[in-house]
Amino acid sequence: MENTKNSIYKIITAGGTGTGFKVANQKFVITNYHVVKGYKTVAVEDHDKNRFLANVIMVNTDVDLAFLQVTELENAESNIAINENLEVQNRQKIFINGFPFGMPFTVTEGIVSSPNQPMHGRNYVQTDAAVNPGNSGGPMLNEKGELVGVTTSKFTEADNVGFGIQHTDIIKQITDFTFENDGKYRVKCNSCDHFTEEETEFCNHCGNTIDKSVFEEFEKSHFANFTEGALEELGINPILCRAGRDYWEFHQGSALVRIFIVNNNYLYATSPLNKLPKQNLDELLTYLTSNKVAPYKLGIYENKIFISYRTHLSDIYSDQKDKIKENIKNLALKADELDDVFKNTYGCEMSMESKVDADNLIEAVQNKAQETEINIDNDSQGHQDNGNAMSKLKKLKNLLSMDLISEADYNKKKEEILSEI
Repeated sequence: MENTKNSIYKIITAGGTGTGFKVANQKFVITNYHVVKGYKTVAVEDHDKNRFLANVIMVNTDVDLAFLQVTELENAESNIAINENLEVQNRQKIFINGFPFGMPFTVTEGIVSSPNQPMHGRNYVQTDAAVNPGNSGGPMLNEKGELVGVTTSKFTEADNVGFGIQHTDIIKQITDFTFENDGKYRVKCNSCDHFTEEETEFCNHCGNTIDKSVFEEFEKSHFANFTEGALEELGINPILCRAGRDYWEFHQGSALVRIFIVNNNYLYATSPLNKLPKQNLDELLTYLTSNKVAPYKLGIYENKIFISYRTHLSDIYSDQKDKIKENIKNLALKADELDDVFKNTYGCEMSMESKVDADNLIEAVQNKAQETEINIDNDSQGHQDNGNAMSKLKKLKNLLSMDLISEADYNKKKEEILSEI
């Protein structure tokens, strides 16, 4: 089961989040149609928080399935197997995989309550495992990592009642989809299995009615157009930043930036920068209260330093709109600058939300080596220590990605490894 995690992804649209996954020997990502409804291009996020653009290339509204083309993931291997001869048994153990409420990846365990529960004219896999918003589109797996179904819904007023699309329905959709990865949006008629590329009210093969809304995309609000215009000027694709309706989240360098509406009245942009140090606070607090970053505000919440910017929504309609857009862009750039300042000048650790990639880890090893006066360029022992540290750090990162250690334990062990150099 541990090997299947990296084949499961978070699906992100302006309407919310869901889950998707790859199966062995297939290039596309599978999710629910209702997860991507109203969008033909969405974002897909892996477990390292890398985001990729995804084109919706197939939807079947009757079965509630969609296929996504993600160029960067086409050749990614998957350990989620499809067994055409699988017989789903009542009371067998089942695992729900996904991102409930958009939170980090979770697995919930339960049993199959019914392998053939009739509902809305189709048979579904019913389970007592916890199913929540955000799990939609994720794989239901057995203990071997084989696909049992695709999580699709739960009764909102009932506990321990969740449903999944049967694996046989998934196999049929995969078998019928024989197109190359050309990025085209196709709607499947569940009556005759014909695919339609052009907007139409009726299947041009069998005449079955097709809901025209399946071809339509949701219209963005004025606030969304305004904010995404600022992101584009930053050189960022706004689709990769969407985290819900009128909510955006992205990394500018190492800093995480969030933009959203507060109380239906205010545009709010903020970034969690660094943790407060445990000592030598006087100089840092003097800087935080000096108001040196206007028009932004520095503040502290739960021992974490934030930089924030707020303006009334009505201002984006005024002659100040261009200035506001500039302020949003500059907040992102300022956040990326300040988290390094607080780290290097005041000894503040980066916040948990900060993006630390492999290059940062290498730099940390090198910096630590320099601090202890080890010449990693000329000293053979320095090379050995550096290599051992990097090996340990990579193993540690793998343990974190598999949820075998907590974030707190990861950070603690990382510091221990660096202190050995």
